[in-house]
Amino acid sequence: MDDTKSNEKMNESPRYVSRLTKDTLALILAGGRGSRLYELTDWRAKPALYFGGKYRIIDFPLSNCINSGIRRVGVLTQYKSHSLLRHLMQGWSHFKKELGEFIEILPASQRYSDDWYQGTADAVYQNMDIIRAENPKYVMILSGDHIYQMDYGDMLAQHVDRGADMTVSCLEVPIEEAAGAFGVISVDEEGRVIAFDEKPEHPTPIPGESGLTLASMGNYIFNTEFLFEQLLKDAENPDSNSDFGADIIPSIIKSHKVYASPFRDPRTKGRPYWRDVGTLDSYWEANMELVSPQPAFNLYDASWPIWTYQSQLPSAKFLFDDDDRRGIAVDSTVSSGCIVSGAKLRKSLLFSNVRVDSYTDIEESILLPSVTVGQRCKIRKAILDRGCHIPDGSEIGVDHEQDKANGYRVTAKGVVLVTRGMLGQPEGFA
Repeated sequence: MDDTKSNEKMNESPRYVSRLTKDTLALILAGGRGSRLYELTDWRAKPALYFGGKYRIIDFPLSNCINSGIRRVGVLTQYKSHSLLRHLMQGWSHFKKELGEFIEILPASQRYSDDWYQGTADAVYQNMDIIRAENPKYVMILSGDHIYQMDYGDMLAQHVDRGADMTVSCLEVPIEEAAGAFGVISVDEEGRVIAFDEKPEHPTPIPGESGLTLASMGNYIFNTEFLFEQLLKDAENPDSNSDFGADIIPSIIKSHKVYASPFRDPRTKGRPYWRDVGTLDSYWEANMELVSPQPAFNLYDASWPIWTYQSQLPSAKFLFDDDDRRGIAVDSTVSSGCIVSGAKLRKSLLFSNVRVDSYTDIEESILLPSVTVGQRCKIRKAILDRGCHIPDGSEIGVDHEQDKANGYRVTAKGVVLVTRGMLGQPEGFA
């Protein structure tokens, strides 16, 4: 059997992929603030932000790891990590180290310098001793703040079959979407990376596709020893920003085997679902997609479950059946512990323990856990942060000038953010 056929055979084998995933340590970069989310991340890191009526953003890359067969995972934390740490301890602490599986929290601890994490590469560099102790053959570095479903086993198999030193996961995105926002990759006919530009204002288009560019997802695979070599070299460079996209990748593409691994929908082979919920508008839009009749992102896929932690709460309850006082929810998601008392919900998401009182009308809005909304309120296209108490008769999203006068944040697309601080209520719950 020739090598090509042998490789094809190995790729088809679940045992081959399982062996690769067993030899892999995943590191999830979860220390970012997400400054473009403004007050929504004043008290929590972006990966700890609530999403989809039940989850936190960190649950998606973690679930991808577990569903892919990668059961050795480190989560690197830094910015206002308390709620993230609490969530990880409550929902992800059941793995057994003695069985070769774990999800460990790796806070910034100044192991190799007096500074906190200075960049994505420095965050990994500061944990080299932990990586070395686990002795993985491959290290997978993942961004902790995107919403998607991906089998990392396919990317690993590609990496090994190509004899790559490093593999960069990427996807096709419109040029206007990528400009100033994503690292952009150029590849040759074999998929080898020949150029990498970090967040260019004018991204290079894909040959033959003038409106599309190849964007990095911030997910990488390294051969472990090669990774150590590059991290040590980068740490000695006083001019480096210690970032994989800005520094490491551009410095190695000419001298080493760096390949791109295009991320595609496994069913259609087209553009997959992937959302960077880094702005208030994109966060609102991604949540609204989930309550559409046929959402692009299927949270109900039993073959690829999204795991999370949720308190043991009673089922959601809808009260009253009077003509003018009926508790209903249409095209909406309502989590456990919620009580909708004579109110109407349309195209909205209610996280756990939300209370909505009578004669209130809510449309196209996201209510994070433990929000209470009084009687006779009108709420349109809003994000209500955790624990907000909305007084009786409040109007949010109806008159944007009044929203601004009330101290609420109104985005360019008309999404209104309300936090406890804006309401003059105690802050600090995340």
